[in-house]
Amino acid sequence: MRNKVQLTMATALTMALSISAANAQKKYDPGAGDTEIKVGQTMPFSGPASAYSSIGKTEAAYFKMINDQGGINGRKINLIQYDDAYSPPKAVEQIRKLVESDEVLLTFQILGTPSNAAVQKYLNSRKVPQLFAAASASRFSDPKSFPWTMAYDLNNFVEGRIYGQYILKEYPSAKIGVLYQNDDFGKDYLNGVKAGLGDNAAKMIVSDASYEVSDPTVDSQILKIKDAGADLFFSATTPKQAAQAIKKIAELGWHPLQIVSSKATSVGSVLKPAGLENAKGIISANYGKEPLDAQWKDDPGVKRYFVFMEKYYPDGDLSSNFNTYAYGVAQLLTQVLEQCGDDLTRENVMKQATSLKDFTGDLALPGIKINTSPTDYRLHKQLQMMRFNGERWELFGPILGETSPAG
Repeated sequence: MRNKVQLTMATALTMALSISAANAQKKYDPGAGDTEIKVGQTMPFSGPASAYSSIGKTEAAYFKMINDQGGINGRKINLIQYDDAYSPPKAVEQIRKLVESDEVLLTFQILGTPSNAAVQKYLNSRKVPQLFAAASASRFSDPKSFPWTMAYDLNNFVEGRIYGQYILKEYPSAKIGVLYQNDDFGKDYLNGVKAGLGDNAAKMIVSDASYEVSDPTVDSQILKIKDAGADLFFSATTPKQAAQAIKKIAELGWHPLQIVSSKATSVGSVLKPAGLENAKGIISANYGKEPLDAQWKDDPGVKRYFVFMEKYYPDGDLSSNFNTYAYGVAQLLTQVLEQCGDDLTRENVMKQATSLKDFTGDLALPGIKINTSPTDYRLHKQLQMMRFNGERWELFGPILGETSPAG
């Protein structure tokens, strides 16, 4: 009898310890629990950068798909989205609401350099991940100064430097004119191009002109650059101004070689409004596949993207690289949260995001992989040049970046 009682007590103790151990393995910060992970986001659903709004719509659709498949480790993603109209004061207001009222675990893909800059110090002081920010200024990949901020986009300085090196190699006698947004976004591009040109920058850049996001047009800046005698035009712009520039250049009957930032290459949101014929021959760069390119017709990742779009975002433009971009970053966040397991603390979210090894998404170009470390927050360090043929983008040349002689 005594042995039986001891056995029962031992069994009960073992079960209690097992349950305790299981519970101990689960760690939660605000915004996470057994059934839900709250993710916060501001997006310009209205305002001067509303062309980007399809990014937010695609991401919401992607997480609906994940939730329909059972969520992440049994937890549903609750993506809470607010419109900031690409206005920094509005972004501050909405981010505070997400952190202090909605109590999200992390912020995800806040869009735009101005909005991200406005909330960066606040989020870092609260130790809330500013994860995969849709911004590409150097300050968003600076773990020493801002350990809770991690950009998704290719760093503008790196991209600009690659363009500068490309121009120096292919068009060494070019007279360059640069149009850039008057903030960290545009200035990083300008400085990157100058770095790529090296000692030739002062001689080759014959004009640069800035614009404010609130400016109704960039017509006067285009005229200034044309009158300076530029025969190569670099557009360090976001969608609205990129489309305006392409259209104005065509109206003037001016025919410079045009290079446009990778952030303004959407066929639907930029090139169609500018006029597809006007955009023919424009050069840019990418790290992802163009789904409508015939070379990817049998690609498994592209096929999965098409299935997703048809079911979850049927109104979405298949030709828009804003939508492919959103699919890629949503897939990456899913990977990070899966790696977190049952430790859904803000600290572990950052730990997993900064220890990615050879991650390749469905839509990444062959040979391009994502690797991060606690001292290197940059996700994209490689890209490939592409040219618009009047209907779609065509890739050309080798992969460029830090691992190549041209990068």
